Amino acid sequence: MTDASTALSPISRRFVLHWGEMGSRWGVNRTVAQIHALLFLSGRPMHAEEIAETLEVARSNVSTSLRELINLNLVRTLHLMGDRRDHFETSKDVWELFRTVVRERKAREFDPTVGMLRELVADPAFAAESADVRARAKETLALMSALSAWGEEMLRLQPATLMKVMKLGGRIQKLLRDG
Repeated sequence: MTDASTALSPISRRFVLHWGEMGSRWGVNRTVAQIHALLFLSGRPMHAEEIAETLEVARSNVSTSLRELINLNLVRTLHLMGDRRDHFETSKDVWELFRTVVRERKAREFDPTVGMLRELVADPAFAAESADVRARAKETLALMSALSAWGEEMLRLQPATLMKVMKLGGRIQKLLRDG
């Protein structure tokens, strides 16, 4: 049973529950997303038992979820003086989290496809494919390579600059549409 020290406010509860629902839509286990949301909102290190009690989930589920968050570079383990338990925290900086998520997803999902397309195009058997197949594969590689390079450039920008670029993007689109 959750005690007053680990109870979530109604607003925090809504955020954590919604983040869990969104996580499942993004291909992340609901509890993984809820734990990340809890650590983000709390802004302080928490041990696994406290996380389990606050979210009212099994301790084993918390352990598995924390391992996944650590593997995604979204959570880090730390130790507090006088406490032998592992504590876990995430960045409080939303931009740092955004960059981490984009980099990790790019590395796990996007980069392997770019690599596979490069291998296909370099394969001597590629020349035996129809002109249409070769063209589509090369166009896909060119697009994905350009998106990858653009993404890397965007991730290098400072948050304030990135926000300006995002706002500018809408104006550029309007200018091109009206022009």
